[in-house]
This record gives sequence, C-alpha cells and structure tokens, in this order.
Amino acid sequence: MKGKGMNTGRRREVSPPQDALGVDAAARVLAAGGRVPKKFIKMAEQKAEEARARPAGAGPTLGEQEARAKVSPARWLAFELLLRVSAGRGHSDDLLRGKAMDALSEPDRHLATALVMGVLRWQIALDAGVRRYFDRPGQKVMEEVMIALRMGAFQLLHMDRIPAHAALSESVELCRAAGQPHAAGMVNAVLRKVAGAAPAGEKVFETAAAMAERLGHPAWLVERWVAAYGRPAATKICEADQQEGTGGGLFTGDAIGMDDGSRLVAEVAVAAAPPVEGRALRVWDCCAAPGGKTMVLAARLPGAEVLATDVSERRVAAMVGRFKRHTEAEAVQTAAVDATKLPSNAGLFDLVLCDVPCSGTGTLGRNPEIRLRLKPEELDRQAARQRDILTAALKRVAPGGRLVYATCSLEREENEGVVEAVAQGWRRVPISVPQAQGRVVEDALRTLPGVDPCDGFYAVVLERE
Repeated sequence: MKGKGMNTGRRREVSPPQDALGVDAAARVLAAGGRVPKKFIKMAEQKAEEARARPAGAGPTLGEQEARAKVSPARWLAFELLLRVSAGRGHSDDLLRGKAMDALSEPDRHLATALVMGVLRWQIALDAGVRRYFDRPGQKVMEEVMIALRMGAFQLLHMDRIPAHAALSESVELCRAAGQPHAAGMVNAVLRKVAGAAPAGEKVFETAAAMAERLGHPAWLVERWVAAYGRPAATKICEADQQEGTGGGLFTGDAIGMDDGSRLVAEVAVAAAPPVEGRALRVWDCCAAPGGKTMVLAARLPGAEVLATDVSERRVAAMVGRFKRHTEAEAVQTAAVDATKLPSNAGLFDLVLCDVPCSGTGTLGRNPEIRLRLKPEELDRQAARQRDILTAALKRVAPGGRLVYATCSLEREENEGVVEAVAQGWRRVPISVPQAQGRVVEDALRTLPGVDPCDGFYAVVLERE
C-alpha cells in the first residue's frame, strides 16, 4: 500500500478552465437558436454581451483579422454598404458611387454593385427563404448575420457564375470578421440547405402575398397593385423591379444620362409650354434636383428664363455643378428654397414643372431599399406634403399658363388623389407627346415598370383659364 504523497499513477483531478466547461460551445448553440443546459446559459450570455460591449475603436480581434483576410474585397465592401443601408446611414445609389468603390478593380466594382443591389431587391424573398431553415420560428438574429445569410443565399440562388463553395465559405468568414463567430456554424448549415433545395416548380395560382414573397416585395404593396392594375400588370411590375435596369426603349441618343421615364415627363412639360408674345417664356422647375428635367427644358425651350429650385442646399450645389458642364443649361437660375415658400418677388410663370417628392414606388428597380422602408401610413404623409407643394405652385402660374404635376409613384393617393383635392377648376390639357401614345388615360400619363419600357410615372397638365 502506497503512503501519503506517493505517486498513485492516477492523473490529478483539477478544475477545468472556463472554456472547457462548454461556454463557447453553449454560445454557439444559443446564437444558432438551439438549447443548452441551464448551467451554461448565463455564462454564455455574459460572454456574448462582453463581446458586443467591446469598444468599436478597439479594432478587430486576431480571429476577425484572419477571417477578414479570407473575404474578397468586393464581398467585404458589399457587406459594409448593406450594413450602412440597413442602419439608415446611406442610400445605395450614393454609397455605390463612394471612394471605397473607386479603390476596387473594375471586376470587383461590378461584383460589389451586383451584390448590394441584388440583395436589396430580393431581401424580402431571401429572408423568407433562409428563415425556413432556422431552428425556431421567429428566431432573432443579429443584422450582421442576416446580411451574411442574404449575401450567401443571393449568390447561390441568383448568380450563375459564383461557385457555391465561394458563396458559402465567404459568408461564414463574413460572420467571423464582423464579430459574430458563434453564428458561423448556423450560417454554414442554413446556406448548405439553401444550396441543396430544389427550385420550386411553377404554380398554377398563387396569392398576392405569396407572389410578393417570391418576388421580394411587401405583401401590402403588391395587393394594392393587383387591385389597381390587375394581377398580370402587378406581376410584371414586380418582375421588372427585380431586374438591373428597366427601360431604354422610348428614346435614343440621350446625352444627359436620364432614365426614359424622367425624360418622358420632361418632354411632356416641354410640349405643354404655352405661346407667349413679346417676351421670354418664364419657366419654374420647383423640385428640380438632380436637374435632368431642367436641362431638357433649357435645351428644348431656347431663350426661356428658367428657374430651378430645390429645398436641399447640397442638392442645389450638385445641380449647379452639373449645369456648368452643359452649355444649354448655363443660363438657368438656381435657388435653395422650399417650393411652398418661393419669395413673392419671383413673380408668375408661364410653365411650372411640379415633379414632387414621393414614395418612389415606380422606381424600385433602381432604388430597391425603398420597399424595405416604406410603410402604408407613409403614403398619407407624402400626399399631404404633395398637396401643399401643388397648392403653392398653382398660385405661381400666370393667366393662360400651365403646370405639369408629376410623380414617380404608382399610388393613387399621391397622384389622382392630390390633383382632385387641389386642382378643382383647372382645365386638363391633352398630352400629345409621341412617346406617351397608348399611355394616357383620362388626359393623364401613366407608365408601369414591366408593362412599359421605363420606370413608373404619373403626369398631368393643368391650365389656368
């Protein structure tokens, strides 16, 4: 028998370190929505909270740096831009023109753009698709993790030239690089299921809500379009919104970089200009930025006195810079002023273009994040502002003068509803622009994405008796 203190040949029992207790494993399981023994939950949640509380200025951890190095520049920038859009810290169009994009190679710029715009267009459908494979219905997931899932699912489902292993592995590394390593396993598992799922067959019939989910739109918005324009047109609108570009078939030889829908509204305004004798035509573009329509007015109405205003000083400054690069717009006068508060000494105008700020539901192909932010109640708020602008603008129309009211919205509240509420007693002037043929109903222009080769616009010409 061995005495006290002698070697028994047995390994000494010691307390395991904290990580050996399974805290890291528990944290990973919790992040993925699974269940763990109660004794680990508190420690795991505390560990996760400490990770979230880490100062942003501290920089990435070693693990994050290593993961970041495994992510391509295009995917990392797309991830960062999508985070900014999600947080309301930028618009996709502006962010994709930033300095960070200039630092990428041309192929990487194309990939980053395709990822950002594609994920935004398909976000509703992507979220519905990946959530089918979550462990719990309604499971909460950090936004960084959801963006990694969306990017991976979009590449797997919508990008033919992206290898599945690249979409999978880099989405996992995005989680780690963004400080969410405990969700890496869940992202890998979900995306593998997405990659292995067979594409759904074509359905003989689907509800408006099901079509909205399949085509990445809010159900309430699609249901409105079905009611207003019919199911075939609503389907075409949704399908067009998922394409990289809409239109290009109404005009040729456009030298100022306008989309066809905006160009059509500008041409309607040009055609609406009334004749004047013994003086220059006076024109006011009251919500002018970014200035494309103003440039069409200046070019197509030579000799006219054109005033372009916008409420944003920043946008007016950008517009001035744009005008300086085009000789036809050099004489355009500009001012940063709210259209409802134009000084009285500005006088009256023979032609007013009132292309008002709106929900933008006719431009979801080019502005995909609108569908993610827009709520039904926003339409009433927009309509109230539009009524104020139109009321003020009508007061600045000279006798015999005309006003063109326009939006890039598909919603009645912002179009017919505003005109009917404000322009009682004004005569509607028929629209005779060749490109508008077949797109005018009750003397108002209406274009629909997918149905027409351009974005969705509404325009009506009003004349003061």
